[in-house]
Amino acid sequence: MGSKSMTTEQSTFMVDLHQVGTMLRHATLRSLCLLDEFGKGTLTEDGIGLLGGTIGHFANCDFPPKVLLSTHLTEIFTENYLPQSEHIKCYTMSVLNPDGQTSNDDITFLYRLVTGQALLSFGLHCARLAGVPNKVVQRADSILEDIHSKRPTRRMISEKLEATDKLYQDAVAKLMAFDTQKGDLDRFFQELFASES
Repeated sequence: MGSKSMTTEQSTFMVDLHQVGTMLRHATLRSLCLLDEFGKGTLTEDGIGLLGGTIGHFANCDFPPKVLLSTHLTEIFTENYLPQSEHIKCYTMSVLNPDGQTSNDDITFLYRLVTGQALLSFGLHCARLAGVPNKVVQRADSILEDIHSKRPTRRMISEKLEATDKLYQDAVAKLMAFDTQKGDLDRFFQELFASES
């Protein structure tokens, strides 16, 4: 989408929207439109809708421009959000994945453009290659597993969080046991906050 101005008062997403809007209004048969990750910067559903609408607009033009786009919004392929059109051709970068699994442990990027769509993301593998700490990647993997299983995301457990939880539980228990008719509220809060220090 071109270089991003650091002095503009618009978000990157808004700048992208303006640029795509210009393409949609002015592209001709002789135009080359480059869309790099259009739709990011907002909710995934909004991004998919905007990208699908944009592709649909170009595909249905009487004299469509050449459009090259890259996206990680793979749902656009799996949920059939794209119109059937002879003008749409999909390509992906080839990946050697011996197990054919999503484990990301034993894959090789081949850097070869091939016909088709990538229905898997190798984001966690790329994060490891980029040196993201293993603890962060493991947490991301746990969150993704919960999302795919449609269950609530499990809370990250650490000693510090457990200690804070215990403090709060104790404070709530003391507050529930406090006799508002006979107790000294100032003293109660002094004791409560003294125990948290």
